[in-house]
Order: sequence, then C-alpha cells, then structure tokens
Amino acid sequence: MIGNLRLITPPAIEPVTVDDVKLSTRVSYDAEDSLLQLWISSARELAEDFQHRAFITQEWELSFDTFPKLPVELYRPPVQEIVSFKLYDYQNNEIEIPLSDLLVDTDSLMPRVTLARGASFPSVQLRELDAVKVRYKAGFGDTCCSVPRNVIDAILLYCSYRYENRTAEVEKVPQHFYDLLRPDRVHL
Repeated sequence: MIGNLRLITPPAIEPVTVDDVKLSTRVSYDAEDSLLQLWISSARELAEDFQHRAFITQEWELSFDTFPKLPVELYRPPVQEIVSFKLYDYQNNEIEIPLSDLLVDTDSLMPRVTLARGASFPSVQLRELDAVKVRYKAGFGDTCCSVPRNVIDAILLYCSYRYENRTAEVEKVPQHFYDLLRPDRVHL
C-alpha cells in the first residue's frame, strides 16, 4: 500500500552554492545570482525526483487512510530518524505511537518502519482520510559535503546547460544529467 507523501520541511540549503555554479560556468558578475539560485533549486528537485531520494536533510510525512501493511516503506531515502507515528480516530483524536514501540530499518535501500516485538496498534476506529501519519527526516546530512559527488556534478551540469541554453525547453535537459544520477536511483 502506497500512502500519500508530503514534504513538511524543505532543505535549509542547496547541495551547491551560487559561487559553485559561477565557478563551473565561469560567470564573474553578480547580476544573475538569483537566476542561478533558481536553477540550483530546480536541478536539485529534478534530481531528487529522478533518484527518489532526499539530499539535504528535510522532513517528510507519509499518510494512509487505513492501518498500513507492515513494514511501511519510507520514501525519499536515506532516512535519518522517525519524528512521529500518529493515528487519528473517527473523532479526530490524535494517538501517538511511542517511538520506543517502533523498529526502524535505515540500512536497507528502501528504509522501513514496523512495530517492535510485543507492540501493537491500539484498537480504535480510524477516521476516513489521513488516519495514519508517519513523519521522518530524510537526506544525506545537513551540509553539502554529505551529498554524493555525482549529484553535485549533475546539478552543476544542469545549471551550466540552463546558462548556455536560456531559451531551451526545460524538458530538454542533457541525457548526461540523468546518466550521472542513474547509478544511485531508487526503483519504486
């Protein structure tokens, strides 16, 4: 069962800086810094969507209408930690599952969470929509140094392409962008 995935807190920084892009594109002036920043964000989002990963620490919420089949796969790896696991009954009362009742597998390619031995979901009637919500932090870390080099290279390639081909359609991203990202792609 695939739940609804929603970004709660985006990354605080991007994997590359405007100065990195300027060095890569040999731009020596500041007039287009905001445009370069926009391209960096676009490249990161495109790369994360292609790889089905999170690069810089961000918070996600996965929700289900019913009790999910366990273990629950957590999308956008790598997963750093579970923030909360909550249920909502038919009267919209929040029931938080203690983190100590959860077993989290962050070593698998697709991280998972399940109930620990002896733990169980409470016997409640769930509300009709978004009744089970799992919040977690995902990403390689809080700094650009934690992001894999091939991702950095792909983002710089994207920004260089956009700089040199300003009127090109965004859909015409060079194939090499995807080639750099493909080896670490998570297949859903």
